[in-house]
Amino acid sequence: MATNTVTEKELDEIYVFAVQLGKDAGKMLMAAAQSRFGSQPVQTFTEKDSSVDIVTQTDEDVEAFIKNSIAQKYPQHKFVGEESYSKGGSRAYQITESSPTWCVDPLDGTVNYTHLFPMFCVSIAFILHGRAVIGVVYAPFLSQLFTACRGRGAWLNETQRLPLIRDPAPPLPKNAPAGCIFSCEWGKDRKDAPDGNLARKVNTFLNMAAEAGGRGGKGGMVHGIRSLGSATLDLAYTAMGAFDIWWEGGCWEWDVAAGIAILQEAGGLVTTANPPEDPATAKIEDAGLGSRLYLAIRPAGDSETESGREGQERTVREVWRRVCQLDYTRPTT
Repeated sequence: MATNTVTEKELDEIYVFAVQLGKDAGKMLMAAAQSRFGSQPVQTFTEKDSSVDIVTQTDEDVEAFIKNSIAQKYPQHKFVGEESYSKGGSRAYQITESSPTWCVDPLDGTVNYTHLFPMFCVSIAFILHGRAVIGVVYAPFLSQLFTACRGRGAWLNETQRLPLIRDPAPPLPKNAPAGCIFSCEWGKDRKDAPDGNLARKVNTFLNMAAEAGGRGGKGGMVHGIRSLGSATLDLAYTAMGAFDIWWEGGCWEWDVAAGIAILQEAGGLVTTANPPEDPATAKIEDAGLGSRLYLAIRPAGDSETESGREGQERTVREVWRRVCQLDYTRPTT
């Protein structure tokens, strides 16, 4: 296999390998969780950057298994994993367009895992030319396996095509974000600053939840706001159609790569979280994999007045009108 060239047949083979790898890694996660049922409920962990940015031995064991499995099968491919990346001390974007790359979060939702809250998963993405073309997300406690490969559809448990409601998928509400489920995470930046990221997120929650016309015209009247504790599952649920909107800042590429592959293959849209100077006229472009700022819209069908894509873009502009700018810069080293 050439350094940066993968045929469609080879991509099929990589997809099959990635799905099985996700299943095997998920079994490891579930076995580790089950070992705590009953007599040993306490999960030890180590803090990284903050008390909500933590790592367990399970994170490290599962990543080592995934990394070694890939190295044996595809020694010429690059590997970026959360735990090995964290130990290196760098947050510079290291996924290039020149080499096929695996981008892995062995345990997304570590805080959930330590509390035995079921929203945790393994997340595996395969990236070509800087774009995630394969995504595998397995939440073993929920028995939910999300998979996608470029041009081959997105799937739940390998039998249910995503989005679950389709042929056609429902259009977005004509007054979106009203009538939508909006998802966002609290994040790891918990600095108690008057204009910090946490305060901006809370203000955005208020805009989205407030009655229509409230908050100076920014009231979104969404049906609900959800926080799963896992960015990867947020994206998978948006691909499924269960969430209409996901808005987030601060994620690293391993948090989103597999989810983005699944969402885009299902027909969803992913752009930047931060509103441009003029939301009404700004060009809506795909979010960069390493941008740390994401706004995702579920797959949508046509209505009598607009195409599904037009509905997605309209929703993006209405969300931009209501969200606050987030400040998540990316170190260069």
